Amino acid sequence: MNEIEQALLGMAASPWIYAALFLLVIADAFLVLLPSETLVVALGALAATGGEPSLLLLVPVAAVGALVGDSLCYLIGRRIGIDRWAWQRRGRIAAALSRARATVLTRPAVLIFTARYVPYARIAVNLSAGAAGLPARRFLPLAAFAGTAWAIYNVSVGALFGTALPGSPVLAIALSVAVAIVLGIAVDLVAQRLAARRDPTQRDPSSPS
Repeated sequence: MNEIEQALLGMAASPWIYAALFLLVIADAFLVLLPSETLVVALGALAATGGEPSLLLLVPVAAVGALVGDSLCYLIGRRIGIDRWAWQRRGRIAAALSRARATVLTRPAVLIFTARYVPYARIAVNLSAGAAGLPARRFLPLAAFAGTAWAIYNVSVGALFGTALPGSPVLAIALSVAVAIVLGIAVDLVAQRLAARRDPTQRDPSSPS
C-alpha cells in the first residue's frame, strides 16, 4: 500500500471526518464551488474498500447536512427574499431563480427533489420556496426526502466502485467521482431540456445572449 492510500485510509478512520462532511454539505447549500457530492462519493468508495468510515453513518450524516443546509437557504429566502444581494441578480443563479419562482408553489415536490442534484437549481429552488411562502410543513418533509435520496445515491455510487476494487482505494475514488460527475452533468442537461419543453420561451441560462 502506497503513502497516498495510507493517508486516505487514515483520514477515513478519523472520527472528525463525519463533522467535516456534515459542515461541507451544509455549506454546499450556499456555495456551489464546494464539492459535497464529490466528498460523499469518495467516502462511500473508501468505506467499501477499507471499512472506514461507516456506511451506516455516512448516509444519515450527509442527509441531515443536506436538510440543514437546504432549510437555512429556505429561511434566507423567507426572511430576506431573492433579489437583495448582487449574486442573486446575475448569472446562472438569477436565471435559475427566475424559473423556480414561477413554479415552486405549483410543483414543489418535483422541483425540490430534482434540484438537489443540480447545484445552481438547488440554491434557486430553496430560496424561491422560502420567498414564495411555501409552508415549512410542506418544504421540510420534501427537503428531508430529497436529501436522504441524494445521500443514498452518492454513497451508493462510491460504494459500488469500492466493492469492485477492494484493494485499490485511489482508483475506486477516481472512477466513482468521475462517474458521479458525468451523471450529475446528465441530470443537469435533462432538467434543462424538460424545463425548455414546459416553457419554450425559456432559454438555457448558460447559453450566450
